[in-house]
Amino acid sequence: MSKDPFKTRLEIAKKKVFDKENKKKNNPSPIGNAFKLSTELVSAVVVGTIIGFILDKTFGTKPWLILIFFFVGVIAGIMNVIKSAKKMQK
Repeated sequence: MSKDPFKTRLEIAKKKVFDKENKKKNNPSPIGNAFKLSTELVSAVVVGTIIGFILDKTFGTKPWLILIFFFVGVIAGIMNVIKSAKKMQK
């Protein structure tokens, strides 16, 4: 037996509505994207600085390892931001 045309149209309409809802959920707002990028940059810098501070205290080389790991954190943060921005463009 063939399907009722009404049921077929109803299934198609439900699928379209479901696809629209999923598409909206997968697209974050521009403010959310900006917050994500800024958080990635700041967190990399903070983690690098904390590691440098701990190593400086351990080895007694006060400003040097903080500076080195600070700049490593900046570079890692910028690389994370670039990677995330490329992913957002796709």
